[in-house]
Amino acid sequence: MDVMAVVHFKKNTKNYFFNVNNLKLQSGQDVIVETEKGLQYGEVVRMKEISEEDIGIPLKNVLRIATEVDRKHHKKNLKDANKAIEVAKKMVAELQLKMRIIDANFTFDRGQLLFNFLADERIDFRELAKKLAQVYHTRIELRQIGVRDKAKEIGGIGPCGRFLCCSTFLTDFNSVSINMAKNQMLALNPSKINGVCGRLLCCLKYEDEDYKHLKKDLPKLGTIYKNKDIEGKIVSINVFKKTAMVEVKNHMQVEVDLDHGSTE
Repeated sequence: MDVMAVVHFKKNTKNYFFNVNNLKLQSGQDVIVETEKGLQYGEVVRMKEISEEDIGIPLKNVLRIATEVDRKHHKKNLKDANKAIEVAKKMVAELQLKMRIIDANFTFDRGQLLFNFLADERIDFRELAKKLAQVYHTRIELRQIGVRDKAKEIGGIGPCGRFLCCSTFLTDFNSVSINMAKNQMLALNPSKINGVCGRLLCCLKYEDEDYKHLKKDLPKLGTIYKNKDIEGKIVSINVFKKTAMVEVKNHMQVEVDLDHGSTE
């Protein structure tokens, strides 16, 4: 097993493995790494023992611990990238493109300038890329992102009252389905189960496996419940207490313990 450096390039974004390259690294250090897109300025999240075979792809190297000169260069890149956003927005308006520039990032060596944008449909941005290249004299990449990526980038407050999961600790977007809301017996009201991005709440994924486990041996809604005193249709279930509300005669509802009775 080899010790690898786990590095990210922005807070709460995807982590990447890099060869330590005989450097003495520790979490929190800023480093310069080589990537397929050129040199990048990142932060060591942690050190981890893992073999390169387990990762499955050849790893690039950490080139050096960032110097004060590197930090100043990185800050200039960030400042220039913010200015590039405004330049790109002006060009978008001039070209009458139906797209919205969200952010921009230079690689550390300024070999590439990446713009993320939102659009409702596919955009022919070749003329925009050409104009930007004439201004910045570097390779331009324009990448269309989704509304979940936008929420992650901008941030905000979720319906729970806390900062968005995607902008605080989630590094990848897991697949979330409406079946997860159904499995947790939530009202299928978009205002309740959708996040600020308009898509299903990421947190529906968190407890889905637990609900599946808890519900595995419980009856389905609509099942007939019987014991020596009560007979009726199950209309709701509390998976934690293992109780159910049973509708009996005259539309009355009675709470019963599912461990004491039979269903059919």
